[in-house]
Amino acid sequence: MANIKSQKKRNLTNAKRALRNKAVRSELKTRVKTAAKAAGTDQETEALRLAVKRLDMAAAKGVIHKNQAARRKSRLVKKIAAAQAG
Repeated sequence: MANIKSQKKRNLTNAKRALRNKAVRSELKTRVKTAAKAAGTDQETEALRLAVKRLDMAAAKGVIHKNQAARRKSRLVKKIAAAQAG
């Protein structure tokens, strides 16, 4: 355990941030999974829109890197297009 006051405060801040980031990451997984399952249905466009929106928000907040968000969006759109074609 840290003895320095500023380090104790930093540990608390890091714990709060980790908890918030965990929630955001969890929601990302849920939205992406929902969008992938909705491929080929009438809710497809709405699910995809929400997943892309959450990915962009997570990248803007710094939870994930902007390139990771772009990669995930690309893969999701590719998966949905493949489901429509096949």
